[in-house]
Amino acid sequence: MAKTAFYDSLLAQLTGLVEGEPDLIANLSNISALLNLALSDLNWVGFYLLRSSDELVLGPFQGKPACIRIPVGKGVCGTAVATAQTQRVADVHAFAGHIACDGASNSEIVLPIFHHGKVVAVLDIDSPLFDRFDAEDQIGLERVATALENLRWNG
Repeated sequence: MAKTAFYDSLLAQLTGLVEGEPDLIANLSNISALLNLALSDLNWVGFYLLRSSDELVLGPFQGKPACIRIPVGKGVCGTAVATAQTQRVADVHAFAGHIACDGASNSEIVLPIFHHGKVVAVLDIDSPLFDRFDAEDQIGLERVATALENLRWNG
């Protein structure tokens, strides 16, 4: 129950943070900062934006420099777009085709973000711990991703 309350609070903070602000990049920047501060045991959190039908491009993030472009269908992020489903990976080294932007990452969760029924971006969160994200984290973070659908994704 503690995680449910944590994600309720996080969602309330996120909603207050973006309320009334139309700029997508400013909102994504603040959201990545909020998630980085609120979630423990992370080494990277940020967004990849779907800029064409076949490629994700790095967006606002917190952490070390990252891969700039990821083809749809490649790695954990590209798989999340191709399947339109959350990818929760306990051990990224066992994920076929994993793209290692930071060798310190051992687990990852990637959540697709939809706008008008289509994937427009992914929220990517990495941890140096194996199996960092559980089913409760997935449910809580999927609620966060759903809340992001209401941002101005078209400028």
